[in-house]
Amino acid sequence: MNNNPNDLLHGLTLKTIVNKLVEFYGWEELGKKVNINCFNFDPSVNSSLKFLRKEYWARIKVEKLYIKTFLAEEALALKEQEKEEK
Repeated sequence: MNNNPNDLLHGLTLKTIVNKLVEFYGWEELGKKVNINCFNFDPSVNSSLKFLRKEYWARIKVEKLYIKTFLAEEALALKEQEKEEK
């Protein structure tokens, strides 16, 4: 994760990202959306974190899913709110 305050994930730990995705999707659906073994075979947060910290390509996929799932909707809602206030 980048330490740039303009980074969408600024201030979020990888553990928080994984936990929120698991809470939202569950392991089975998360494994379908990001097809990596740590989500599909005997998944746990700790094993997933260990893998994602080693494999940058997998971490990027998980971070993109988090942004798409949680932050894209927030950005759209803010834009709509700004339009209504004008």
